Amino acid sequence: MNQPEVVFDSADVEKNKVLAVLAYIWILFLIPLFAAKDSAYARFHALQGAALFVVGVGVSIVEWILPYSLSILGRLLWLGVLALAIIGIINAIQGRGRALPVIGGLFQSKF
Repeated sequence: MNQPEVVFDSADVEKNKVLAVLAYIWILFLIPLFAAKDSAYARFHALQGAALFVVGVGVSIVEWILPYSLSILGRLLWLGVLALAIIGIINAIQGRGRALPVIGGLFQSKF
């Protein structure tokens, strides 16, 4: 499921790049969501960060439920979450509007 890249106004990208990066750091996705309400670029990355946050909470729950003997599975899941966060941060720094692999369609919005 390969989603097309969303193209944003270059002035919007430059103005809100830092907020877009913050969106991928755990609960900090709320900052661009509320601080840059009028920015399609910041909102896009905030929603991607929200999807990552929901997946991270899900991984925490799965890790909590798993017995200690399967704790390696929880660590592998966290590595996946970390990899997705890094991909999102790289996309935000480069000014791209690419959805995260696998979970990017969790929260969709029209841009």
